[in-house]
Amino acid sequence: MTVLGNQALQDFLDALHAKSDEQAALILAFEAKRDSSELSPSAEEIRAFRSDKLVALDRDKAEFCYQLCRAKKVSKIIEVGTSYGVSTIYLAAAVRDNVNAFGGNGVVIGTEYEPSKAAAARAHFAQAGLSSFIELRVGDLRETLKQIDGPIDFVLMDVWIAMARPALELISPHLSQGAVVVCDNTKKHRGFYADYFAFLHDPANSFTTMTLPFQGGLEISVRC
Repeated sequence: MTVLGNQALQDFLDALHAKSDEQAALILAFEAKRDSSELSPSAEEIRAFRSDKLVALDRDKAEFCYQLCRAKKVSKIIEVGTSYGVSTIYLAAAVRDNVNAFGGNGVVIGTEYEPSKAAAARAHFAQAGLSSFIELRVGDLRETLKQIDGPIDFVLMDVWIAMARPALELISPHLSQGAVVVCDNTKKHRGFYADYFAFLHDPANSFTTMTLPFQGGLEISVRC
């Protein structure tokens, strides 16, 4: 039995994860060069490099998010950084399964800057049979997340690090009490997340947070 309880869906995700894994070495090499070079690439160069990369959330992290969403009976999710939609499919499957089990409606609001990635993601959503549970917003998240109808129960933050805090600032007022925010690679890139952690640790924002020992670190923060 797969975590998702659907072998056909799991097979489809396995194929997407395999494509992402093939690109992992290229991404690691680019990040190593970026972190060690005195001449760091510009924002435009980073965006250009990542424009055709799946950059999928690791399988174990995605499955963990699915389980969290099922355990909390989550019905409304925001995903910051959809890319090709791999993690979105896990989140939408959790929403679908919760709606089927408990009734009501549910949605995953995804965000993606690159139109080409958004188009590919939508094709993947259709193949997975989950399009009806996903609303994908394309463009600068500082614009696309200005309008949020809460309450939001769960957030997955897997985006260009510079955008993590601006996204959380926009989402935070709409979080339900007990809402969970998961952010990827917070141990690996701790220094780059300084602004994000400053927001989490500000008592006025009412979060508790801890770093889970997944590869690269996975931050789980709860709105108190």
